[in-house]
Amino acid sequence: MNKIKSDLTPAKIIEYLNRYIIGQDKAKRAVAIALRNRLRRRSLPPEVAHEIMPKNILMVGPTGVGKTEIARRLATLTNAPFIKVEATKFTEIGYVGRDVETIIRDLTEFAVSMVRRRMIEGVQAPAKERAEQRLLDAMYPRRDKKISMPDFMRVFKIDKDDDENSEEEHEDKKEQPAAPEVDDKTRQRLLEMLRDGKLDNRDVEIEINDTSNNIPIFGTPGMEVMGINLTEMLGGMLPKRTKRRSMKVTDALKILQQEEAEKLIDTEAMAREALEITQEEGIVFLDEIDKVVVKNGSSHGPDVSREGVQRDLLPIVEGSSVQTRYGTVKTDHILFIAAGAFSGVKPSDLIPELQGRFPIRVELEPLSAEHLQQILTEPENSLVSQYKALISTEGTELTFTDEATAEIARLAHKMNSEMEDIGARRLHTMMEQLLEEISFNVSDMDAEKIEITPEMVREKLSGLVENRDLRRYLL
Repeated sequence: MNKIKSDLTPAKIIEYLNRYIIGQDKAKRAVAIALRNRLRRRSLPPEVAHEIMPKNILMVGPTGVGKTEIARRLATLTNAPFIKVEATKFTEIGYVGRDVETIIRDLTEFAVSMVRRRMIEGVQAPAKERAEQRLLDAMYPRRDKKISMPDFMRVFKIDKDDDENSEEEHEDKKEQPAAPEVDDKTRQRLLEMLRDGKLDNRDVEIEINDTSNNIPIFGTPGMEVMGINLTEMLGGMLPKRTKRRSMKVTDALKILQQEEAEKLIDTEAMAREALEITQEEGIVFLDEIDKVVVKNGSSHGPDVSREGVQRDLLPIVEGSSVQTRYGTVKTDHILFIAAGAFSGVKPSDLIPELQGRFPIRVELEPLSAEHLQQILTEPENSLVSQYKALISTEGTELTFTDEATAEIARLAHKMNSEMEDIGARRLHTMMEQLLEEISFNVSDMDAEKIEITPEMVREKLSGLVENRDLRRYLL
């Protein structure tokens, strides 16, 4: 049996996740193993691979501890079709709202966009050449030979006398000198000027496709996202609608190149590949799953459709076929990652059948003060580095001492402990409060450097932390 060629090992997956997410080692290990198992399955013979189902993951933990970020970074790492949805957006079939099958349709659309972008990038060179010729035609039109009326009438076998007259007229035309052809040298010179950028600021009028032909379908639940393209449906019997626009040559070349690239890609191959990667590599992150859980199985008032949403999710997660505009998608091997805070309910309050579809459960830990300080400073594009970059645009260098970031983290952790725990999201509020005056005045200041010290942090934030009445209205 062939060994996996990919070097995307679980250790390297965790190493990548550590660049953006602090802590939560158990969750990182779970998703790393799940991702590696997908690669392992695809290396197996088809008859074996078909039987191996993905081990869906249920993440349990308070908000702001990294659940969504783990799934999002995982999809970025693998370049796989990924969609994040909130369970609260869906309703049981029979109620007004979105049904759960739109999750798979949206995932397929994402995959199609991925494949289309890659295919378009692969045909940019020939597309640019064809766009240049269309642009030259607009600036220096070709003199194409037009079909004469006798030629057109001859197709319909006009009677003999008329046909003879037509032939005589055609013979007379043959004796006339042919229409002058386009000067190839002139077109070549124009092409060279176009490629050298000498025509960039020139205005040109071009014909571009009018893509406003899509008509949505209403009435059938879930079908509103599919739509119909009249031109495709009628097989090209309707003429393509175009519109004339005047613009700069550089803008015209970009639009025409995009149109020509769209013509060069094989849409059927694109749809086939998109369906395949959706089925084999798709990842669905189902957030706020706890919000469709009814405590103790009770169902009253607005909770009436919550358990119905869980029942509708069952076949999607277990494996079923969903119709999309590109074909049928089988959900057997799509990886589902569900997440929720489960503050008022427990994972065991999910209906038993759905619990069984998420065999891997990971509890994410609340963030400590040390974790919050690491989140402030260590990840790529951390919160501190973002504010430094913003203030640097005013010609001022913003710096933070280690003691200052530790004090910010301590105060944030204290607020999380005494109020609702919103995890790292608390840091956004703290940083905004801390730097509000600096952000407002720095444009009019001549300071080359501003240093944030722990004393400044306590001065700006201690009142917020201690004032319980004020905290009711702030995160």
